[in-house]
Amino acid sequence: MAQNYKIVIVGAGLSGLTLGYLLSKHNVEVLILEASDRVGGRIQTIKGTLETPLELGATWFSNMHPRLIQFLEELNIEKYPQFSRGKSLFQTKSFEPPQEFYVPEAEAPSYRIAGGTQQLTDALARKLNSDTIKLNSRLVEVNELGKELHLKTEDGQNYITNQLIFCLPPKLISPIKFTPELPKEVTTILPRVQTWMEGSIKFVVEYKNAFWREDGYSGMLFSHSGIVSEMYDHTNIEKDKFGFTGFLNSGAASYTFEVRKKLVLEQLQQLLGDKALDFITYNDKVWVNEFIGDGKGNYQQPHQNNGHPIFQNSYLDHKLFFCGTETANEFPGYMEGAIQSAHRVFNSLGV
Repeated sequence: MAQNYKIVIVGAGLSGLTLGYLLSKHNVEVLILEASDRVGGRIQTIKGTLETPLELGATWFSNMHPRLIQFLEELNIEKYPQFSRGKSLFQTKSFEPPQEFYVPEAEAPSYRIAGGTQQLTDALARKLNSDTIKLNSRLVEVNELGKELHLKTEDGQNYITNQLIFCLPPKLISPIKFTPELPKEVTTILPRVQTWMEGSIKFVVEYKNAFWREDGYSGMLFSHSGIVSEMYDHTNIEKDKFGFTGFLNSGAASYTFEVRKKLVLEQLQQLLGDKALDFITYNDKVWVNEFIGDGKGNYQQPHQNNGHPIFQNSYLDHKLFFCGTETANEFPGYMEGAIQSAHRVFNSLGV
């Protein structure tokens, strides 16, 4: 027997959890279907061996992102500025010494979330009833029957709802079977929307101490020659857990985990000395998977069709809405865009 809900949200990333939280504050019960085995979407904080919060997903924001900052204050979550003091490095060619440069202390710095970005999504999930989120529940079919939408998940579960909101990368909506079919202008755009983070490779390294700070380095690196293309100091707010986080060049996706690890540490040793080899934890994540894209690495141009006008409308007689950071007309692809899109849809629901 199908379970009936007034509103069903698809996707338990930042936008879906934000929308669920906004609705819960107005005593509207919702169901959130999440295809993967965890909440957070492209926000993922892991703990190193020494309990250092290490970011494999979304990390930074700034004062240009007021909704996010307001949200953190509302949830009593602390932010702190990204460390940038000291010598930073820029590698142009593998056979030349790196250039050194200094980044002035910014009046408008980039910020990080104390304890890791996942503090935000975990806090939102805790604000919801314990049975609100159903993990491992991939939506595969949507049938319009009068004023209702009948939903079916991959594991054979059935749900009925009055309003359905997609809070996930538009590309992932394309495989879902709709009866009747969505308008052609929608189905044409969905697979052509660039998914933020798809194709990115994030890495983290944990250390016992911030040896680079002691040696006068900021931990910031930009490289056109090594496997590490960007890197930043990843010390926690208490300054008692230490590490780096950053991005690998896209070609590293074809390497095994062990090869990536070896090449990263060799590059850090070359730039920062033998202390770089005395690491505690290494991990990385290739963001090419079925939960943010098609897993094939077919990437569009950055921000292609993000914030497209079709996402600002409702469909199936005001029963279907599009949410998620790629649908935002402000800061698409960022955490700010995810929150902005949730507010936009919330206001459209007429709760």
